[in-house]
Amino acid sequence: MSEQLKFIVQELAKDPFNKKYNLISFDSLESIQLLQVLNDVLAVIDPKQQIDIREESSDQTAIRIFHMLRVLKYKPPTESAFRSGIVQGDKFVIYPILEWLFRRIPELKKRAYLAHFLFKIDVPAEIMQEDQIPELYSQYEELMEQFKDLHKQFDNLKNSGYNTTEIRKDISNMEDEKEQLNKRIERLKRKVESHPNSQTMMNVARNLRMERDKEKRLAEQRQEQSTLIQHEEQKIRRLQQQLHDTRQAGVGATPQSLLQRLEEETRTNKYIVTERLPKDLTARKKTLQDLQKVVAEPAMGQSDLDKLLGQIQELNSEINQLIEKRMRTGDPTDDKSSLFKQQAAIIAHKKEAAVTLFREIREEYNHNMQELDQKREVVKESGGGEVLKGEDFKRYVNKLRSKSTIYKKKRQEIAELRAEYGVLSRTEEILRNRDENINQQLELLENKKGVAGYRQTQDELEKVSSVKSGLDERKGKTLEDISDMVQRLTRRIAEKKTALAPIIKELRPMRQRSQELTAKHEEKKQAYDTAAAGLESNMSKLEQEVRAYREEVTQDEGRYHYLNCMINMLEIQQQKVADEMKSYTSSDPYARKKTFRDIFQRKIQEQENLGKGLREQQKTVRESQVPSMRQMKMWKDVQRLMECKLRCFDQTGGIAGSAGVGYGEAPPAMLEEDRLVM
Repeated sequence: MSEQLKFIVQELAKDPFNKKYNLISFDSLESIQLLQVLNDVLAVIDPKQQIDIREESSDQTAIRIFHMLRVLKYKPPTESAFRSGIVQGDKFVIYPILEWLFRRIPELKKRAYLAHFLFKIDVPAEIMQEDQIPELYSQYEELMEQFKDLHKQFDNLKNSGYNTTEIRKDISNMEDEKEQLNKRIERLKRKVESHPNSQTMMNVARNLRMERDKEKRLAEQRQEQSTLIQHEEQKIRRLQQQLHDTRQAGVGATPQSLLQRLEEETRTNKYIVTERLPKDLTARKKTLQDLQKVVAEPAMGQSDLDKLLGQIQELNSEINQLIEKRMRTGDPTDDKSSLFKQQAAIIAHKKEAAVTLFREIREEYNHNMQELDQKREVVKESGGGEVLKGEDFKRYVNKLRSKSTIYKKKRQEIAELRAEYGVLSRTEEILRNRDENINQQLELLENKKGVAGYRQTQDELEKVSSVKSGLDERKGKTLEDISDMVQRLTRRIAEKKTALAPIIKELRPMRQRSQELTAKHEEKKQAYDTAAAGLESNMSKLEQEVRAYREEVTQDEGRYHYLNCMINMLEIQQQKVADEMKSYTSSDPYARKKTFRDIFQRKIQEQENLGKGLREQQKTVRESQVPSMRQMKMWKDVQRLMECKLRCFDQTGGIAGSAGVGYGEAPPAMLEEDRLVM
């Protein structure tokens, strides 16, 4: 809110408003003054809105502002609060409008200007039934369309500004190039005119140029046709793949299964459309409305937050009390209904989870299908093939068999050609040897006749003539290219001159105006620099003072909060002391039992009794420690002795019982009455 207010005050201080407000004075304006400020801003955008709102009624002012904002396409957060806020001059409604207007003044000026000509007049139906009204209305719409076209052309001309220096530089460069090309053309003309067949060569070069252009156009058309063919082939492959997938999916399927699958998909989609999506939309709309309410509310301080937290706690406590009250009543019918509600909620939750899982699986399936199509395209581009099944595989095998027979025939032909190549290479070698012998014989004859090197000179002359014909062809081509280039340059120079003529005429007074404005700018700039230097020095001093005051305020605030906390703590302690004194001096024995003195005395007495009992236990333990340790040692000795006797009996007693002890004899160790006899 403060940033918004600061921005509005800064914009009002600029031209053409020149309002000397500060944050406090602007925030304290009355409703009619705020409406007047809003009307002044709208008057800058549209001069027809310039009016003193005290001279018209509040209803007329509100209607006029509503209409203007509708023309400017302002979208309020809430329509009802917006209308009442405009009528009452509420600052929480006007501040956002002012901010929105200040951020878009150039755009809104253009929109307001166009609205005078493009805002259609609503003609009632009964008037449209008259004779000449429909024709006039159609002319009115045609003129409106013409105005739109002319305004677009005006904007394009306005935005496509020319840089005269660059255009002049381009013209001078083109004129230099033109002079150089003219000189080269003159030199080439003189060279070509001296040639006996110059006109014939020129015609041949012109025809060659035309044929090459035709060949280039045909190549471009061929490239376009090949591109179209590739696209169509890709489309055919894609459709064939879809047909193949559909056939594979339909293998073993019956009409009943297909109908059942379609019914399941229809039910699922119907549930998503009729139940899930409306819930999502309502939840999103509710969230959006809550956010709009939060945005429309003014900035909240700590006290407002504390109030809201207090209200939330009160409502939570009321809810808990109602729940406890309901639980105490314990109506069995309510329990049954709650059970059914819980089951319905669980089923609905499972249903939503299933729908969510279905949507995720469908998205994953679509994603996998896209990846599969991409990989198929990559395989096709790299030269690979698809995995074939069924009838396609059989057709592929038959195709391979036919190709294998063709391959065998071609391989046989290659073997025959290789044999023929060997014969021809041998023939070539023999002919080369004969040619060398003939050349040697010709050289001998040339030496005898006195014309050595005649044959070599003849070969060189033939080479020179072929090179000369190639150069003549290149000269003709170059001459034609140069003539075309000269014509293009001449046309471009003429076009640039015609385009620059009105611009140069407009440039002359603008140049004088620019010089005057430059001098005025320099003067204003010097005055601005001096004023800015003085203001900066004053501002630095003020900033230092403000910084010092802020530090002092921060220290005072910290000390204030610290002392406030200490006072609260002392007040709490004082309250506790007063409550203690009140309870201690009270005649009510129950209240006296609640005093801290009695409570702590009872706790001290309980702890003393507990300590006394523990000391007695300690004394008993200390007295019985020595005999208990002795008794424990004796029992350990008895245990070891019994373990030893048991081991001895296990080792020797069994043998004696079977061999050393006769019938009727007693074992070496036995129990007699209550003692152990060894």
